[in-house]
Amino acid sequence: MYSTLHRPLSLLLVFSLFFTLDGFSQSARKKKYVINGYVGGYRGTPVNIEEIDAKKLTHINYAFVNCIDSMAVLSNLKTDTVNFRLLNQLKKVNPNLQILISIGGWTWSKNFSDAVLTPTSRALFAKTSVDIVRQHKLDGVDIDWEYPGQLGDNNKFRPEDKGNFTLMFIELRKELDKLSTETGKKYLLTAALGASKKFIANTEMDKVSKLLDYLFLMTYDFGGPNGTVGHHTNLYSYGPDGTSSSADQAIRDFIAAGVPANKLGIGVAFYGKAVDAASTENNGLGQQRVRPVAGTPSPSAG
Repeated sequence: MYSTLHRPLSLLLVFSLFFTLDGFSQSARKKKYVINGYVGGYRGTPVNIEEIDAKKLTHINYAFVNCIDSMAVLSNLKTDTVNFRLLNQLKKVNPNLQILISIGGWTWSKNFSDAVLTPTSRALFAKTSVDIVRQHKLDGVDIDWEYPGQLGDNNKFRPEDKGNFTLMFIELRKELDKLSTETGKKYLLTAALGASKKFIANTEMDKVSKLLDYLFLMTYDFGGPNGTVGHHTNLYSYGPDGTSSSADQAIRDFIAAGVPANKLGIGVAFYGKAVDAASTENNGLGQQRVRPVAGTPSPSAG
């Protein structure tokens, strides 16, 4: 017997910063939280800014900018240019709103390993990234490399990715600082990071965290281990052994790797996934996955 698990489907990913392991203290409530939403432009369509409640966001990541021939490239130049102008108009509603380009993503991470391989290629990548910020009067750069030292979506990868990931951010920070000298304004450098121990093992998070303003963990697309049905964007581990992937566990792992807690954000996926499970026991949770339900994203293993 098969059971089908359905969850609501939407498109926006939101990152929330200043997550604490022991709950929210009185002092934490007084902090200014970072609420960062992704706005997609990768399909080459105009953004409808009327659907964006700018007052509820502190940051917007424009997804995505491509990485080609060691350069940051607007693959949908015409609509990207229009979308930057439209997103900047939201600052009339929320003057504190900051808009960043997000480079990479699942599909456009294929060339990162080459782009950051040498000092020359890193310099070119950093310059072209910041040139987009400069030209369109944006507020910073976000890197979404999925993933250093891993295959990802059939990407090129190599052992050198571990150190080059750090060197890439050093070069990006240099270029952003040059722009700050021109304008007198501070620019942000952030990253979306895989929320796994494997990602930590393939990077130098203690060094990287010193270069970044915020580190946003992709605490979604977890699924269940060993081909089982599991939650895909859960806050805490579940199951009898408590070892399933979760936002809580990811935060603990990154802090243990040397990342300051006040720079970490957790990601919430405003979309759902559906699978056929081999049994209805425990409402399908922890049961073997049979197949994805047609028309929904495929679950990924945690």
